[in-house]
Amino acid sequence: MSDATPVTRPRRKVRDGVVVSDKMEKTVIVLVQISKPHPLYKKVVRHSTRFKVHDDESCGIGDRVRIIETRPISKEIRWRVAEVLEKAR
Repeated sequence: MSDATPVTRPRRKVRDGVVVSDKMEKTVIVLVQISKPHPLYKKVVRHSTRFKVHDDESCGIGDRVRIIETRPISKEIRWRVAEVLEKAR
């Protein structure tokens, strides 16, 4: 009984954010803001999260980037820069 159904991996999480720090080598800190309504009061509330992101593309402060979830690269880095959406002026 050989079951030949392929095993599919779950899709990787993707977020868009702004680079707020580039002081480290090959690592940037990206601020991701999410707006969603409060579960009870329905007012739109903004949540922000800072991710440490692996960066080979040398992003600068103020760049809008798309980050993608990846395997653990170090103790705190689990994301990498997928693409630079907009360079800072």
